[in-house]
Amino acid sequence: MVSVELQGLMRRFRDGTSIGPIDLDIKNGELMTLLGPSGSGKTTTLRMVAGFFEPQAGKLLFDGQDVTSAPPRDRNIGMVFQSVALFPNMNVYQNIAFALEMAGWSREATIDRVEYLADLLGIRGVLMRRSNEVSGGEGQRIALARALAKEPNLLLLDEPLSALDPQLRERLQTEIRRIQDELAITTIYVTHSQDEAFAISDRVAILNEGEVNQVGQPEELYDRPANEFVASFLGSGNVLTGLVLEERQDSVIIDSNGVQFSATGSAKTGEYVKYTVKPEDIKLTLKPNQGFTSALVLSVVPRIGTFRITIDFQGQTIVVSVPDESLAHKLRSMKKAEVGFSFAKGAVMLIE
Repeated sequence: MVSVELQGLMRRFRDGTSIGPIDLDIKNGELMTLLGPSGSGKTTTLRMVAGFFEPQAGKLLFDGQDVTSAPPRDRNIGMVFQSVALFPNMNVYQNIAFALEMAGWSREATIDRVEYLADLLGIRGVLMRRSNEVSGGEGQRIALARALAKEPNLLLLDEPLSALDPQLRERLQTEIRRIQDELAITTIYVTHSQDEAFAISDRVAILNEGEVNQVGQPEELYDRPANEFVASFLGSGNVLTGLVLEERQDSVIIDSNGVQFSATGSAKTGEYVKYTVKPEDIKLTLKPNQGFTSALVLSVVPRIGTFRITIDFQGQTIVVSVPDESLAHKLRSMKKAEVGFSFAKGAVMLIE
């Protein structure tokens, strides 16, 4: 296994866009996910780590050794792409064994390694099938086995599950996490899915427009977003504005459209600020009363275990997560229902 350090890696393209500088420190045996929207630089960063793109600035270190200019074959990595690209003229066993045979492994060692990986990934039953006779989920398991065959120090996964249906994707997320834990292999995983990143990662790096916006454990990122982009991308889009009326020790009093409340963070009196609050930290009531602020319901969308309710607060849109099924059904039956909302104590946070 290996620790990986990205020190100011940069890559510029002919169209004027650029990635970086990227600074990341990935621990030995850690699963780090690069998460962000399309075009944020996730795959380019992964390809610089793999050696497919050479950075135009910065350094890449494996266990403290500079490998910035080393070719991919000298980095001891395994890689799985979105498209599994199995060899169509080979069966599953041959696909997994190919790299071992090219590296000069003995027949006995190759058989042992392929069978071990087949058992680990639950694909022993398909080893003799042609590669075009397996399902999408089996294909991804085969691609993962092929990437792990030569016992790499580093595993790179580039959107490996994005082409699969949601239920299969969720099952394979669990499998990837289990396998990574069992092998204790350092892993960098690329995805645009928050659910996928949060389900499998030790830590997540949020990328946007070629820069790392925040790095942390999933719960840390969700509870304490560093800026407006992270709050919007990971949460609900609940990024609102207000005026600071009063400064306190670790908080401020904000006025937002005539409603006053406390927010965690620091800012100067008279300054306009942005703040965020998670959907589950907002309470709704059908009858606005003292302690609740009036708003209009814009939409009610059922989700697993909850309802996503969007309300309009004097031109500012707020998303609320409501587990109360009866309340949600009542709101769906009413046209532009007026409701009351309030923020849970300590739930409002200032952001950059």
